[in-house]
Amino acid sequence: MTEGLVALCLILGSAWLLLAALGALRMPDLPMRMHATTKAGALGCGLIMVGVAFFFAEAAVTTRSIAIIAFIMLTAPVAAHVVARAAYFVGVPLWHKIVRDDLRDQNPSTRPESPPSAPDKPDPGSPRE
Repeated sequence: MTEGLVALCLILGSAWLLLAALGALRMPDLPMRMHATTKAGALGCGLIMVGVAFFFAEAAVTTRSIAIIAFIMLTAPVAAHVVARAAYFVGVPLWHKIVRDDLRDQNPSTRPESPPSAPDKPDPGSPRE
């Protein structure tokens, strides 16, 4: 029974990782690629780690597997968001069929220039050179 559960977890995890790879190849722009690889990749790695925990069935291995799953689930979406947002502001082009762009108003290249700073005036109390 355990071997069947382990095999199922490993096969499903591998299938999700394959879908993540296909998403990275097939999606038209960077934010969509990041979404596909993050969601499917995190789920695939999680399922593989569940399979590892069931296979070894030891407290130490199970604890490490849970820690790895928690780390992946917490860090992968945040890292993908930061990378995609940075790529957007650097100017990586979006797919031409994008209908909604929520970051357009926050784009530094479209923000008005800050007012020029006042010229340096000497401090009235400082000695002149």
